[in-house]
Amino acid sequence: MRIGAVIIIVWLVLGAVAAAQRGYFKDTGDTSCAEAGTVIVTVVAGPLNWLGVNPKIKCDIPEPSK
Repeated sequence: MRIGAVIIIVWLVLGAVAAAQRGYFKDTGDTSCAEAGTVIVTVVAGPLNWLGVNPKIKCDIPEPSK
């Protein structure tokens, strides 16, 4: 159990470093939910980029009807 907790903490610290490298913590003004979500996803998935996984999300938004 302790090794799992250590792995999770190290993973989140590396994710925070990845988010800091992208400059997500510099602007502390008005933050939208979308910006907060981007930071959270980067902290959780950031180390995957360093492992070479390079996750990408494709979001197809339907066009409005005419």
